[in-house]
Amino acid sequence: MGQLSSVYRRLEEGAKRLTPQRELIIKLFLERPGQHLSAEEVHQLVKQEFRDIGLATVYRTLELLTKLDILHQIHFNDGRARYEINRETADVHRHHHLVCLRCGRVEEFQEDLLEALEARLLRERGFRVMDHELKFFGVCHQCEGKSANT
Repeated sequence: MGQLSSVYRRLEEGAKRLTPQRELIIKLFLERPGQHLSAEEVHQLVKQEFRDIGLATVYRTLELLTKLDILHQIHFNDGRARYEINRETADVHRHHHLVCLRCGRVEEFQEDLLEALEARLLRERGFRVMDHELKFFGVCHQCEGKSANT
């Protein structure tokens, strides 16, 4: 649970209390490391324990956790912001995403494909890349298999 204590420390540094609702939302993301949850999905999961929690409270909590760099907000061009736990340190790039345009499935891709480009940008332009986000949009293998069978 070292990651949980790191998250608690970030909350304390941001002068924010660890409410039971915030703790539950953080644990939801820690227990689902590969998932990219929308506010509505988080709300449905949190309501199982806190029946009276409102969607506005979930939105405020997600915004706070994103501001404190505990969560990372991502957009997959489906009209909804999604969130994932920020597992990275400041010196490591985020992973990339493969987004299926048919079913909406999102897969993570860990290999950093842009290291040579980043080195070139530094060498030729004096621009040091701190981070980047790369998304590939296409058709996943499951959807591709379905269309081949019809």
